[in-house]
Amino acid sequence: MLNVKCLNILIVVGSVMFCAMLMLLDIPGLELLGISPNWLLIWVVAWSVKRSIWQAAIAGIAVGWIYDAIVVSHPSHVLSLVVVGVITASLNKQKYLGEDFISAALIVFLMTLISETIFAFQYISYHPAYFSRIWQDYQRITLTSAIVTSLWSPAIYFPLNRWWQQIKIQNL
Repeated sequence: MLNVKCLNILIVVGSVMFCAMLMLLDIPGLELLGISPNWLLIWVVAWSVKRSIWQAAIAGIAVGWIYDAIVVSHPSHVLSLVVVGVITASLNKQKYLGEDFISAALIVFLMTLISETIFAFQYISYHPAYFSRIWQDYQRITLTSAIVTSLWSPAIYFPLNRWWQQIKIQNL
């Protein structure tokens, strides 16, 4: 039992580190219009799908801090990732969504739109003089980010969910 818990912790920490490393890499073919997938958002969604709201919020805080450390941004990504985690954990997935590519990509697409919108509103509140410029960039960045992130989401989403599902079965 202890080995399974240690392995689970290793997988969680390792997968977050892997996603953080992917955020740093500029891999040709992964980006669209200069925008790369938001790997950490995909991880938060994958984590939050089968977790409680509190676990999702804590994951959003932790991953948001990691994201902020990587990009040294102001405003913070913590609020947007917490909201994404909480909304994802709140979804009634059994009723509306299945465990297939389309459902996972749809959740990630919608959560990327929400995340980018929260970040844009935070940015506008810090720089209200640049509202029109931010709004123009927001539209391009949000749609492109949502498309590219949802297209790459199965690369992280499905392996992690399969692993966590196997761990859950073994613990029963």
